[in-house]
Amino acid sequence: MKHHRLIALIALLAAFPPLSTDMYLPAIPLLRELWGQPLMVVNLTLICFFVSYCIFLLVYGPVSDRYGRRRPLMVGIGIYIGASLLCAASTGIRMMIVARILQAAGAASASALSLAMCKDLFNAGSRARIMAHIAVIMALAPMLAPIIGGWIIHWFSWQWVFVVQALMGLVAFIGVHGMPEPLKAFSRVSPARVIRIYARLMGNGRYTVLMVAMSLMVFPFFAFIAGSSEIYISRFGLSEREFGYFFGANALATMSGSLFFGRLSLHLRMEKIVTVSFAGITAAGLWMALAPHHSPWSLTLPMGMISFFFGLCRPPTNNLILEQVDHDVGAASSMLVFTFMMIGSLSMGIISLQWMDKISVIGTMGAVVGGLTLIFWIRCKHFFLIR
Repeated sequence: MKHHRLIALIALLAAFPPLSTDMYLPAIPLLRELWGQPLMVVNLTLICFFVSYCIFLLVYGPVSDRYGRRRPLMVGIGIYIGASLLCAASTGIRMMIVARILQAAGAASASALSLAMCKDLFNAGSRARIMAHIAVIMALAPMLAPIIGGWIIHWFSWQWVFVVQALMGLVAFIGVHGMPEPLKAFSRVSPARVIRIYARLMGNGRYTVLMVAMSLMVFPFFAFIAGSSEIYISRFGLSEREFGYFFGANALATMSGSLFFGRLSLHLRMEKIVTVSFAGITAAGLWMALAPHHSPWSLTLPMGMISFFFGLCRPPTNNLILEQVDHDVGAASSMLVFTFMMIGSLSMGIISLQWMDKISVIGTMGAVVGGLTLIFWIRCKHFFLIR
């Protein structure tokens, strides 16, 4: 397979999770009305997706080390294609929840193995450049996905969102089928040893405490993902297409924060950038919680500020968390994503309850977790910075 096709395939695989969730968001108010279900029940299609995704994320890595990348990927993508079509054929919420759980089980293979394939296929000199290409795709996917989903719903129907996802999976399946096995040296690590590796990581107090503390910052971010379509479409009366633009703007703010970190890190020390980020999230959360909410901008502007500082602090905090381990860095990275997503799923469940004003709840989440994490960081940062 040609070099540029490999890069395109890896980028597509890495984009599976945001495309699988954000394309679907504009349909949530429509399905709530169609099936006569409360938001909490409909949002189980998001929450269960992330829980299933997290669990299988921990499975595919060790399995692929033992049996190669192609076979687990083809099985996972095959599950994804079938589950996407099952989503499109869903006639009720229970069928949709089951289909989304299966879809996440398949999507996890693409996400877990895309970065591993980078290491398998490219040398260290070209890997950084290729990772930069993938990072651009990963940043664009959550911006474009809800816009694409909104237009699909406008011109066709919500079912076609999942048909398009199945077609995306089919393209990836054909690409994986046509490539040679990337892994050259197969691992003999047993499942029992994998479990012991994860148990040893959880016994690392520095790593575990810092990972949990930093992952709390996803509370307002994932609450926005789960509640934004209800707020923008049902409360403020925006169309699915308009919702896509507002949601995409928030994703742009997150990407801008991550890009700005690269420039800011040339002039400020990492710990100062992290401190400013936590303070910014706290201030934006207070703004959202206390200000009146009469238009979509009352959510968009403060949430954009939260997302910007969230994007600003993720690169240094993720790096600092992984610096707390000397061995099993790959497993530590998987555990970090697992914790990140599971706490995010909890946040989605909370925002799906029958709150009078969801904007204020998201703002309160930002203010509380931002303030608590800021206090924790100021008091304990030297403990984690000194190795």
